[in-house]
Amino acid sequence: MNWESTLEFARGPFFQVALLVFIAGMTYRLVAVLALGWKADKVKSKGSKVNGIAMSFAKGILIWPFIPWVKNTFTRNPITYLAGGLFHLGLFVVIFLGAAHVLVWKSLLGFAWFSLPQPIVDWLAAGAIVAMIALFINRLVNPVLKLLTGPAEWLNWLVVFLPMVSGYAMTHHVIPEYDTLFAIHMLTVDVLLIWIPLSRISHFMFYFFSKAIHGSDFGKRAVTP
Repeated sequence: MNWESTLEFARGPFFQVALLVFIAGMTYRLVAVLALGWKADKVKSKGSKVNGIAMSFAKGILIWPFIPWVKNTFTRNPITYLAGGLFHLGLFVVIFLGAAHVLVWKSLLGFAWFSLPQPIVDWLAAGAIVAMIALFINRLVNPVLKLLTGPAEWLNWLVVFLPMVSGYAMTHHVIPEYDTLFAIHMLTVDVLLIWIPLSRISHFMFYFFSKAIHGSDFGKRAVTP
């Protein structure tokens, strides 16, 4: 196999098609959700919806992930809680704050932002990979998760795991053939972009909507979300 030609294809036409599928698919899903509308509020508010939304985001993003004992989730299944948090943190840092990916964002958007030092990105990327392996094993041994896991869940795991591992291997020159690893990484990224709108991985976009809706409802009733 000519890996140079494969890399050129994966970085060029395949990436462009994958990106278009991703944008079109996520736009369609977003429009479909927004088309559901928001129920008319017929009850007088006892509190502030804005404060409820702010508290919901603060606890969901800034507070609870770093204080495990606040949630009963940690007590019931600490592996899911800790490994899941580490995976999402590492994935976010790699995609948005890794120097190589910041350059990709700049080529797509026309502007860039700061990147974290490479050692920090490397450690978090490694932590995310280990966390994914832990989550994989946990699904195999946890009786409840075994019942909830089907082919779609395993495929979701695989299409996320492969870009993470290939990207880490490429960064650290695991094999001398850099073009080979780069081509494999780009191919897996392209597949991931196409798969996201078709799968539950797209939940990352709707997470923020659900946080806002639930926070608004709690704030209206003047209770803590």
